[in-house]
Amino acid sequence: MTDEKPLRADARRNRTRVLEAAERVFTAKGTSAPTEEVAREAGVGVGTVFRHFPTKEALLEAVLFARLHRFADEAEATVAADSPDPGAAFFGFLTGWIEMSGAKNAYFEALSAAGVSVPSAGSVIGVRLKDALGVLLSRAQDTGDVRKDLGVDELIPVIIGTAKAAEHAGPEFRARTICILFDGLRPRQA
Repeated sequence: MTDEKPLRADARRNRTRVLEAAERVFTAKGTSAPTEEVAREAGVGVGTVFRHFPTKEALLEAVLFARLHRFADEAEATVAADSPDPGAAFFGFLTGWIEMSGAKNAYFEALSAAGVSVPSAGSVIGVRLKDALGVLLSRAQDTGDVRKDLGVDELIPVIIGTAKAAEHAGPEFRARTICILFDGLRPRQA
């Protein structure tokens, strides 16, 4: 628990602007981009950035957590939508996870190099993602779009490995890698 005072409305807006700008800057230029560039993009002074995020690592961590929370929210929304095409929902979710992982991994690596603890699969976000994946997998298996001999605990390392491989491939090979993964997840043809 913290005893921090709630932020004033203008301070909340500045914090949000800094986070959004940081995500744009780090996406475009990598996690080594200077904090001063984030401040310029946000339209605030560098002092404002450091008032909200005392270190660059704190800023990187906040951006990472915001991205992961947004992705978990999207996953839960996909589950709640209860698509009439569970296979498309499942494969769409996996594609999003793989595409998001490249950026996420850059944040993890930068934070780990700085000695900052990053969320694990057992974190609240990890549990939310695993639960959503379990529902989408089960639905896709029930309609015959995904092989039945596959569980979430087997699928997660496959997704992580594919995402890591896709990071090092160009767009054409990334799409091909995802296609190969999806072919392996579909039921075997007799």
